[in-house]
Amino acid sequence: MLVTHRPNILYLTGFSGTAGALLIEPTRVILFTDGRYATQSAEEVKEARVRVSRGPLLGAVGEHLRKKKKARVIYESARMTVAENFRVGQAAGRAVRWLGRESLVEELRAVKDSEEIAAMRQAAQLGCEVFQEILSLVKPGVREVELAAEIEYRMRRKGASGAAFDTIVASGQRAALPHARPTEKRVGKNELVVLDLGAILSHYCCDLTRTVYIGRAPARIRRWYQGVQQAQAAALETLRAGAAAGEVDAAARRVLKGYRLAHHFVHSTGHGLGLEVHEVPRLAKGQKGLLQAGNVVTLEPGVYVPGVGGIRVEDDVAVFVDRTEVLTTAPRDFLEL
Repeated sequence: MLVTHRPNILYLTGFSGTAGALLIEPTRVILFTDGRYATQSAEEVKEARVRVSRGPLLGAVGEHLRKKKKARVIYESARMTVAENFRVGQAAGRAVRWLGRESLVEELRAVKDSEEIAAMRQAAQLGCEVFQEILSLVKPGVREVELAAEIEYRMRRKGASGAAFDTIVASGQRAALPHARPTEKRVGKNELVVLDLGAILSHYCCDLTRTVYIGRAPARIRRWYQGVQQAQAAALETLRAGAAAGEVDAAARRVLKGYRLAHHFVHSTGHGLGLEVHEVPRLAKGQKGLLQAGNVVTLEPGVYVPGVGGIRVEDDVAVFVDRTEVLTTAPRDFLEL
């Protein structure tokens, strides 16, 4: 099997460099990297042989395979570009048969062990601390980009290696955009503000969203928030080892339907979390896969009303054999600032 996706290489070998190709053979494992990572790979990789290449890594992999009389190689079809596949195939020659497969390593990564969950618990704590600190800065006149920069700066100061994704700060009507990027817009009075942040700590991600209101919220906003909060609670109650991923999503949608808000919920209820901010399993409509002990997922129902704003509440939850644990502990009550 040829592994080229960086998080998968990190998971399998511990190698955190940006240039690597991992070839898993029946009797040995070889990590191909370049001269920039000769020292780093020697320090990080203990269970694989390291081969430092002077040329393109996929060319080196192909040349290695060419020496074999015949071989069948699985590759990550969802992770390798057409150009990369052509390059390694041309270098390997016609004796090699390529078999595309998806999510083989990702399925392993989906089930976290106790050390991984401990790392994610610490990342979640870091994210929650930053959220609590940033609240005092969320006030009329501050720009969205300023808040986003402050969030990422504070995550770094607390030990994060970086942001798990581009921090979202969306205020006013822009809060109705689920993946809004922060702009020069200044936060105004009587507006919703969505804050979605994630930190990477010890290679593992957290993902936290809270929504606040600047001023005294009208009754309909309070009702929307209550619906989102109850939808998340219903999803959490349904979340367990052995439950179908789609059941968790359906539980949240039923609540929002009761509030007549289901048509404003435009994304899935959650997703797997780990070395990447989006992993399997996916908590979405119709997903029949069963949740397993060791999964860590987000629960993030939301409503988005064009012309008004949006509300999302998101937490990270670890699934165990007989229980769940919410890793993110920031207050979920509606905050009026």
